[in-house]
Order: sequence, then structure tokens, then C-alpha cells
Amino acid sequence: MKREKRRPKIKSSIELHPNETEKLCKYINTLSVSANIHKNRGFLLSCLHKAQHLYGHIPRGIQILIAEKLRLNLSDVSALVSFYSFFSEKPLGKNAVYVCNDIIDKMFGVEKVDKVFEKELGIKFNEITKDKKFSLHHTPCIGMCDQAPAALINSTVITNLNSEKVRDITNKLKNNEIGEIVYSYGDGNNAHPLIHSMVNNNIRKKSVIIFSDYVSGNALRHALNMLPEEIIASIKESQLRGCGGAGFPAGLKWEITKNAGDPQKEIICDADEGEPGTFKDRVLLTECSDLLFEGMTIAGYAINADTGILYLREEYEYLKKFLEDKLKKRRKNNLLGNNICPEQNINSFKFDIRIQMGAGSYICGEESALINSCEGLRGAPKERPPFPVQKGYFQHPTSVNNIETYCCACKIIENGAAWFFAIGTKHSKGTKLLSISGDCTKPGVYELPYGISVSEILKLAGAKNTLAVQVGGPSGSLINSKEFNRKICFEDLPTGGAVTIFNNTRNILDIVITFLEFFQEESCGKCTSCRVGTTNLLNLLNRIYDGRGTKKDMGKLIEIGTVIKKTTFCGLGHAAANPVFCSIKNFPDEYNKYIK
Repeated sequence: MKREKRRPKIKSSIELHPNETEKLCKYINTLSVSANIHKNRGFLLSCLHKAQHLYGHIPRGIQILIAEKLRLNLSDVSALVSFYSFFSEKPLGKNAVYVCNDIIDKMFGVEKVDKVFEKELGIKFNEITKDKKFSLHHTPCIGMCDQAPAALINSTVITNLNSEKVRDITNKLKNNEIGEIVYSYGDGNNAHPLIHSMVNNNIRKKSVIIFSDYVSGNALRHALNMLPEEIIASIKESQLRGCGGAGFPAGLKWEITKNAGDPQKEIICDADEGEPGTFKDRVLLTECSDLLFEGMTIAGYAINADTGILYLREEYEYLKKFLEDKLKKRRKNNLLGNNICPEQNINSFKFDIRIQMGAGSYICGEESALINSCEGLRGAPKERPPFPVQKGYFQHPTSVNNIETYCCACKIIENGAAWFFAIGTKHSKGTKLLSISGDCTKPGVYELPYGISVSEILKLAGAKNTLAVQVGGPSGSLINSKEFNRKICFEDLPTGGAVTIFNNTRNILDIVITFLEFFQEESCGKCTSCRVGTTNLLNLLNRIYDGRGTKKDMGKLIEIGTVIKKTTFCGLGHAAANPVFCSIKNFPDEYNKYIK
């Protein structure tokens, strides 16, 4: 006799939250008929976001419900809840306050802000108030280093925090006046009805490429008069390299993807900038979203893809409605969807874009980890080969580029490869967007030609008495004053965009320890050498900082860092020891102060 499959009990969860559960089920049913999502697992992350929003956490019973609805194993769902930092199985406060504690926020007094939050709410960090109204948490960089200290409160961004502002904010929250917070402190300069925040874009310097004049649709119409092969040839001729840091030639990536055997191709945009000190993508999403979407559409035409995904980090959730509205308008104007530029689209090219929200994981900035996340998996890097251009999103050839790269590609098609090629250095063409923050009077986003020196950047940003500059975020290079003549370019100082300035009042070991804490926290744990090695590095650094270190410990730092670099699987592990290597090389006296 056939035994009936035993199902877990979920009645209690449904009874506790009948209205929320009905909304969740309706949401899942709506997603399941979407033509843009290929498999159930592909919208698991979206379902978990909805559950977190409805319930304030994702209890076990709701995980079971989602698993049943999507025909997945419970372990598939639970693995994501435990992996991503913005999901929680335990209840959070109705107002979940996430205070950013990266290096810039620490430099500008976040410890004092922390204490005021604790005093006003009557709880410590990682605690919840008795009335369940508030909970306090720390979070790594939220992309607001140019206006730190900053925090997220239920996805609302709060910037330029100080003691007085925290007291006022907590009072407004207690009176259910969170909307008044933005209206009270936002200056309205960058206001948009769908961007409910107090974030300033702080564009300090515009150049001739990304921030030059742009008319929506011009580049796309020009592209449709070209063959896909001609578009790829133009991008290759321009020598555009990926702007996320690795610098892989964009045209070559598109060409390999197009020529891969599978007829179904995918386009993904990596909008998951999570490295402390980086915030240029936040500005591009608000100032240049049409340019981005047009660049993605051109890439889709070039490689014969009909769908694209914008992977948007959870910290930028406040931009989602604004971006969805932009996509809607592009569809209405026949610049996206099933009827693109009908007057000249002889090949009946169709292409659409959906937004996939991340959930808080730095490692998802790595392209294969990002693809795993889009597929509803933990954001751990994939084995390579095969590479994403061969087998990526659900095993289809996939081209992953960041926002800046798609924006540049759009301008190249509009203005020509020679125009782009003429700017920059021999091996680094075009301009680079830099997120500049730290000890300077003019933090913000600068579009500068490749080849500009660090000393020129310091002058532009209004930096004085500079001790050190971190180029490329924690995974980049920490340089001293003897190296300020070095150039921002792939052949000298490559960077994904972050430039963090430290003056001579800062402590180098404080900086390195904070960077190591970040890498330790963000390690996916897949590699033992990374998981254990980052902890060992951090313990040794703290030992030296406490005055208990010896010369032998300096050797151990190099030894452990070398093992991590050589034996780990992904870019995070390869770069995790960089702050140690650079600081020992360029600032040995800062260590000697603490060595017995």
C-alpha cells in the first residue's frame, strides 16, 4: 500500500498571522506565473524578502510554507535565512535599527552615536525592547561613507548622525513618525517622490563620459542599426575594461558569451557594491539609471539575450520603487519589453529587465556568488571552470558587468570607440568614477580620467596632513606619502572605485583591525584557510595592539596571510590579508610602536 507523504504542520503559523500569510501566498502565486523567472528557486530570495517584510522575521513555520509553495526542501529555504544578514529567524523590533560601523563611520564618531541609541532605547546592540518596538544592530558599509555616520531604519536611510539627531529620531520613532525624519533632515536637493530618503549624491566632478549629455534612446537606436557582431567589435576596439576592479575586457566577455553553444543567454548587472568606502553605484542608480538600463539593453542585443537582471543590494532598497518606475517608463516608450523601437527593429529584438534584491552579503559582489544568489542559493562562489560566460545563471551563458561598465558601453555605442579610446592611459581607457571619503573637506563622487595621480586626487578632495590613502577598499592598497605620485590605472593602482583618506591623527592598526573584522564577518566560510585564517590574523593584530606582541608575531602575520592568499577559493580570500601586507610594508613604524 502506498504511504501518503507526511507534511510538516504549519497551521500554527497561519493562525498566528492569517492576514500576512494570505498576502504572502498571493505574492508567491503572482511570482509563479511570471514569464521572466525561469524556475521556482529563482524567486526564493524574493519570497523571503516578502516574508521578512510582512512578519518582521521568517519563523520556521513560514519557511515550511514557502518551501511547500515553491516545491523545495525546507533545507533550501533555511540555508538562505541563516546566510543573509538581513534575514532573521528570530523576531526583530518593529523598527529594526541598523547602524553602520565601518571604518569611515568609526572615524566620524559612530561609537558616540551607538551609546545614544542604546540610552534612548534602553537596550544594547543585538537586543530587542520589551514592547518589541525596537531592536538595535550593527551592519557593515551601507554605501553612505560620504555622509557618515549613517544608519538604516526599516530600509529608510538616515545620514550625518549625531547625538542630537539620534534623540530626535528615536522620539519620532516612538511616536510612529518615521516619515517626519526624512522631511526634517533631508535637504531636498536630490528629492524624487519615489526616493524617500535624506541621501545626497555629492557629485563633485563630472567628466566627458558618464556624466556627459545623454538623450534616452539615442544609443539604443544607433545599436539597432548595427549588427550584434559590430557592437561587440566596437566595445573591443574601445578597450573598455570591466569597472568593478578586475578589469576583464568587456567586449571579450560579451563575445565569449554570445559564441557559447547554448542559444539562451543572460545579462546581469552587479549593483551589489559592498566594500567599505564605495558608493558610486548609489549615485549612478539615481542619476544615470536610464543610461544603465540602455547599456544593459544594448548588451542584450549584442549577445542575443532577452532578459536581464539588476542585482540590487538590500542597503539600496529605498531606490527600488524609483528604479521600477524607470523600467515601466522605458517599456511605455518602447525602449524595453516586447516592442523595442518598432520603427527600426527589423530583427524583432525584445529584452526586459527585472530587479533582484540582495539580502546582505559582501561575497555576492563576486560574479559567481551573485549568480548563486539570483538562483536562490547561498551566495558562495561557484567552482570554475566553467566560467559564467560559459555556464552561468541556471547554466545559461551569462555576462555579468557592473553599473559603470554598462553606462560606459552605452556612451561608446553612441559616440564611437575612437572617442572613448582617446581618453585615459595606454592600458586604461576612459574615465573612472571614484568614491572619495574620509579626512577631506569634499567627500563624494568624482569622474576622473585614468592616469590621475593620488596627490591630484587629494588636492581635489581638499585633504590635508594625509598619512595614508586606501585605494580600492579594504581589498586594495594602503599607500603612504611616498607613493602619492602613483596613478589610478590598471597598470599602477587599479581600483573598483573607493579612495579612503586618513590624516596623521589616525591609527594605522585601528584601520587594519577594522578591515580584518570586516573580512572575518563577510567570509562565506567555505574555505578553512579563510574562515580560520582571518580569525587568526585578527587575534594576532589585537595582541600586538594590546602591547603583547613580539617580532615573531610580525612574521606570523605574513605567514598566515600568505597561506590565506594561496589556498582560498575566491577573491575575498585572495584579498583578505592585503591590509596586513600593505601596512607592514608601508607603515612598519606603526607596528614597532606596539612591539616589545
